Amino acid sequence: MGYVKDGLAPMTSHADELVTLRLKNHAAMVALLQGEAGVSHMSMLIAMYNITEALHKMGFGKEYVDEVTAGRQTLMDIVHRSHKVGKYVPTGPEIAILNQLLELHDAQMEVITVREMDIAIKLAQKEITSGRATNLRKPQ
Repeated sequence: MGYVKDGLAPMTSHADELVTLRLKNHAAMVALLQGEAGVSHMSMLIAMYNITEALHKMGFGKEYVDEVTAGRQTLMDIVHRSHKVGKYVPTGPEIAILNQLLELHDAQMEVITVREMDIAIKLAQKEITSGRATNLRKPQ
């Protein structure tokens, strides 16, 4: 019964976890802006994107299709550029796009329930394990 009850609770009822998630996402963004982002920072931003995209597919922020698409392309561009220059370096327009993506993710977290977050995580994992997710590893 507790599982069902907790699943219906809004994500905002888990304020500590939500604050921790936001801090990690925003810290990864700050590291990227300062030119200090490593693989773990980019992994955090990519994970944030994956959940944002999953929630978008579920209908949360469906009107932001352009922002989700641009966020995906931006992350791909930054990662692929890093293979050439040896570090993660965003351009000015890419920073603006990632800020919009982060803002959308934060807004989604304000309106979803714990159960919806669980579904989004499973949807993102399914995309990855099925091979439909974009592979950002260094090209051979």
